[in-house]
Amino acid sequence: MSALATISSCATTACAYNDGACKAGAITVGGSEGSASCGTFVTLDVRGGTNSGSAQVGACQRLECAHNTDLMCTAEAITVSADTALCEMYSAR
Repeated sequence: MSALATISSCATTACAYNDGACKAGAITVGGSEGSASCGTFVTLDVRGGTNSGSAQVGACQRLECAHNTDLMCTAEAITVSADTALCEMYSAR
C-alpha cells in the first residue's frame, strides 16, 4: 500500500479536531451514497488531536468513490469543506 492520503485543508471550524488545520491523526471518510463526509467530525467545547500537522485519511467507506481502493483513499490529498465536513475529492465511479 502506498502512503495514506493527507488532508491538505479543512474548513470545518466547528470540529473539535480542527484548530487552524485538521489535528486528527487519521480520519474516516463516511457519508451516504452520492456524498462523502468526514466521519471523524465531532462538535465539542474543546480542541484536541495531534500537533504533527499531517492529518491523513485512515479509511474510506465510500465504495463508489473513484479514489477508493480496498477501503483506502488513493487520492494524494483531500480537502474537507465548510461545516458540512464534505470530502471535496469525492467522485462517483
